[in-house]
Amino acid sequence: MEPQTVLVRPVEDSDRDWLRETLAQAGHLRILSRGRLTEDASKLDGFLAERAGTKVGYSLMRIENDELEVVALEALTRRQGIGTALLAAAADEARKARCARAWLITTNDNLDAVRFYQRRGWDLVALHRDAITAGRQLKPEIPEVGDYGLPIRHELEFELLLPT
Repeated sequence: MEPQTVLVRPVEDSDRDWLRETLAQAGHLRILSRGRLTEDASKLDGFLAERAGTKVGYSLMRIENDELEVVALEALTRRQGIGTALLAAAADEARKARCARAWLITTNDNLDAVRFYQRRGWDLVALHRDAITAGRQLKPEIPEVGDYGLPIRHELEFELLLPT
């Protein structure tokens, strides 16, 4: 049986409670990126993915100057095209806004994300050494150890350059 089509649409005000609850349950309501703490990521613009009327993922972003930052990206079920569709929607939004690049941060322990972004054409462009270690001053709830038992210390920056 083939999975049903994923529909991606902009976040609406009526989605904010679901987003807030989903982010809070995952421990991602407060998001740290490049020394900047977003207190309530559910307030950001973004996209929701739905399948058969059920919310199955989200991407949240902000545009500043000529750059779009993907602040959060989550597929509630993996390997079904949800994350790919959400990442593509963010890239399309960056193109529409005439951004020079789209970028995002993940942590050094998130090896699945490292593979995911690279396979979709995003380049690893920077290692921000000990950025998470320092960031715990703003967000002390970041765990010391993450995926695969790896210490969480560094931010990895990925980008997608966009033709202008």
